[in-house]
Amino acid sequence: MATTETSAEPLSIGEVAERTGLSVHALRFYEREGLLVGPVQRTSGGRRRYTAFDVDWLLICVKLRESGMPLADLKQFAELVRQGPGNEAERLQLLDAHRQRVDAQIQALQECRSVITWKVGVYADHLARGEAGGLWDPTA
Repeated sequence: MATTETSAEPLSIGEVAERTGLSVHALRFYEREGLLVGPVQRTSGGRRRYTAFDVDWLLICVKLRESGMPLADLKQFAELVRQGPGNEAERLQLLDAHRQRVDAQIQALQECRSVITWKVGVYADHLARGEAGGLWDPTA
């Protein structure tokens, strides 16, 4: 997975929202729920300042959530990472269980796609022959 450019310059919440595709509201939620690996730094005026590491972590979180990882599992993963070295087997177990769920979803979607492809073929054949006979007709 590609990472963001390395920058020592802190990023505003708006910049992080733009780079991750998360809304400002979602970023605040992630922080409040303990989904970030480290504490978000603040300016003297209380504005959030993020690092490139924060952005990289959030990009991983986005993919885990988009692929259906439950919030509780993402929280657990973040907590394990925060704890540091020594729990890699637990992290692997959590990620592998999620990968297995994603694989099952992909398999189910492939089966759905197969049925849809078959039905598209049925309709295409009927239209090519100029006949609608044999297609479902609730008015018949």
